[in-house]
Amino acid sequence: MPVIHLTALQTVLALVSGGLVGFTLGLIGGGGSILAVPLLLYLVRIHDAHVVIGTTALAVAVNAFINLVPHWRAGHVRWKAAISFAIPGAIGAVVGSFIGKRVDGKALLFLFAILMLVIAIRMLRTKQTGSSEDNRGDIKMGRVIGTGAATGMVSGFFGIGGGFLIVPGLMFSTGMAMIEAIGSSLFSVGAFGLTTAVSYSLSGLVDWWVFLLYVVGGIVGGVGGSMLSMRLGRNKRVLQVVFSAIIIVVALYMLYDNLSVLHVHL
Repeated sequence: MPVIHLTALQTVLALVSGGLVGFTLGLIGGGGSILAVPLLLYLVRIHDAHVVIGTTALAVAVNAFINLVPHWRAGHVRWKAAISFAIPGAIGAVVGSFIGKRVDGKALLFLFAILMLVIAIRMLRTKQTGSSEDNRGDIKMGRVIGTGAATGMVSGFFGIGGGFLIVPGLMFSTGMAMIEAIGSSLFSVGAFGLTTAVSYSLSGLVDWWVFLLYVVGGIVGGVGGSMLSMRLGRNKRVLQVVFSAIIIVVALYMLYDNLSVLHVHL
């Protein structure tokens, strides 16, 4: 396993990065995982892509389970849908992580950046509608299982929690309101991330000190994100737009930074 020695500045930046991850997970049920990798790569400056992916997957999983608690206590978690989505998703995450570990690091990051752009554009185009009371139809189990498996595979391949994919997936397959989808998605985010992290840790691709720093920062950030989420309810359009813009900028930089992979494969 690669040994990473952090400077004092890198240690502080890892804590801050973990705080941003936890905050966004608590606030909108996603985003923390999509930012966790570039934060560790470009802010903390750890350059082993596979170690970064394995470490952030585990940190995101733990932070997601921690942030699940306040949403559960507020009644925003629909457990039947969450568990039905998470089980096939965890299986998909195993398959995805197995494939991801065998892909060149720069190629993986290049594809990851493309996924970030797709998700950001999707967020910009999505309008939040519906209410908790109006959307309690029967769960379409086929849709839940199929969407969960596909989301889990993407999550495992890129080492992300997949919250941005899980939230619309849950809304699509169950008709639940967004605030419930955010709360319920955290269970799947945790399950997917944990499954991916176990796969990477068995290959020696998790840095435990960085993981601890990310979790500590994430706990603090997650409390703030969850509290703000409760206050805002479903009125998060402005935050979606701002966050999407940030993701687009980061993704474009990642595409530029890993552009050399095209020259290698062309």
